Amino acid sequence: MSPIQTGPQPTIEWVAEEFLHNARRGRRLVAVDGGDPVASARVADELAAAIAARTDGAPVVRPSLGAIDEARLRAELVDPVRAGAFAGAEDPDAVLVVDGQHLLDDAVRGVWHLSVWAVAGDELPHSGASVIVDVTDPAAPTRYYYDFCAIPPSVNRPGLR
Repeated sequence: MSPIQTGPQPTIEWVAEEFLHNARRGRRLVAVDGGDPVASARVADELAAAIAARTDGAPVVRPSLGAIDEARLRAELVDPVRAGAFAGAEDPDAVLVVDGQHLLDDAVRGVWHLSVWAVAGDELPHSGASVIVDVTDPAAPTRYYYDFCAIPPSVNRPGLR
């Protein structure tokens, strides 16, 4: 992986600004997953705070999901959010920033407006994430672009070879 972080703006704030630039209105869903659930939760907390600091009063809701399957994710989060029935996210411009495991599985990868994979060690990043953040040093997260062609086919998910 090679870093692309440039300029004076910290990584998480940079990701928040990019997200809000690309998803300006509507109920928006952000997923943060990674090999280390504690590191993923920390990134989600920081990202939610950075997004909240940049919205004009739109609520930012920050649930933590743990390990979750597709059926539960859709029934308990995605469908209620889209219907405006999720607690705290009734506002038509609400943003949900969630952390958990299996949020980037193929079946649900497309429900997110932004997906972040937090790399906290030597593991390979998830090839379905829209943003990869290395949080090996929690005080200085770094955003990366990863050459997914470099991931061995035996490791990469079907459809992304």
